[in-house]
Amino acid sequence: MNAISVPELMQRLGQQARTASAAMAQASAARKNAALRGLAELLRANVAALQAANAPDVERARAAGLSEPMVDRLKLTPKILETCAQGCEQLAAMPDIIGEIVGLQQQPSGIRVGQMRVPIGVFGMIYESRPNVTIEAASLAIKSGNACILRGGSEALDSNRALAALVQQALQQAGLPREAVQLVPTTDREAVGRLIAMPEYVDVIIPRGGKGLIERISREARVPVIKHLDGNCHTYVDDPCDLDMAVHVTDNAKTQKYSPCNATESLLVARGVAAAFLPRIGAVFAAKGVEMRCCPEAKAILSTVPGAVVKDATEQDWFEEYLAPIISIKVVAGLDEAIDWINRYGSHHTDAILTTDHRHAQRFLREVDSSSVMVNASTRFADGFEYGLGAEIGISTDKFHARGPVGVAGLTSLKYVVLGEGEVRS
Repeated sequence: MNAISVPELMQRLGQQARTASAAMAQASAARKNAALRGLAELLRANVAALQAANAPDVERARAAGLSEPMVDRLKLTPKILETCAQGCEQLAAMPDIIGEIVGLQQQPSGIRVGQMRVPIGVFGMIYESRPNVTIEAASLAIKSGNACILRGGSEALDSNRALAALVQQALQQAGLPREAVQLVPTTDREAVGRLIAMPEYVDVIIPRGGKGLIERISREARVPVIKHLDGNCHTYVDDPCDLDMAVHVTDNAKTQKYSPCNATESLLVARGVAAAFLPRIGAVFAAKGVEMRCCPEAKAILSTVPGAVVKDATEQDWFEEYLAPIISIKVVAGLDEAIDWINRYGSHHTDAILTTDHRHAQRFLREVDSSSVMVNASTRFADGFEYGLGAEIGISTDKFHARGPVGVAGLTSLKYVVLGEGEVRS
């Protein structure tokens, strides 16, 4: 560590972040937006250099025997970098909500009471694999007027360093402190332990990665944590439904990409449409090599599909986040059982109903206890960029402080403001 210990390093990063957060909280919308647009330009101008930095990370991951979906998370493709750049531009184009006063109301005493939206201050981000998270976190920190300390996974260290350097360049060019976004430059696990135990410098921790990481952070942190443990997302095919649409949406929800937390892992099918729907989706899954782990009723139907890999589901399968070409399939009596099943086995992340019955759709929206609930849409849409938030720092399945994709608003707090004209309390 070049003569500086991990505790000293983290102390220095914390102090610099706290100082930078004060400058960011005062920064004008014009400066913050200039930094975001500058970052977008730098990302587009450095695609080749970023891919060169990314290549050793990908090679090391393959050599270490990581699964292909996990390797896929590491890649900085031109498409991913363009999405990052567009996210920065989308954020820059959004209104600045910092300093906004909402709910201002006159009270009988004469005072007016409202709430002002302010930055949280400093957030720590601990994440694995996806290096594009570095840009998502940094861009949201800039827009929300916060400072952040980023600790990416060791498997993406070269990629994260290259991206963080561009972020600091964009900040400096816009006249903002480089230390508003800092990357922890060591893979030493002690750095994580220090980061989550510095309430004097860090206001909130956001872990993004495997369940083991998030459970450890939640258990050991001395500052508040915004988290989701896993993404066991459900698609429920209702009776009645549009069968063509149900096949199309279910296919996308599972197979468009296997590795994200918003991919459907569990498929529920109403008994009234099971005989018509399951052979069709089974043929799609068979063609794409998706293994189906089924209840006895679903297995009986799907076993007749040529080429289908059909197995008996265990109790654990109903809870499982596979992040792989595997899906659990259960035939349910109807809407009531589907809602009960999701609330029991789901992870409160994202769940969808495919239906042509408006009343069923409304009940599903009200009664499924998840951070995103969808009607006739793929669970893959549960994403800050797709929701128009510009980017997301993660998806929260907590009910406080933020829920669902966490964008700019999720990185702010509300404080009460009181406006008077000399009133005193009698």
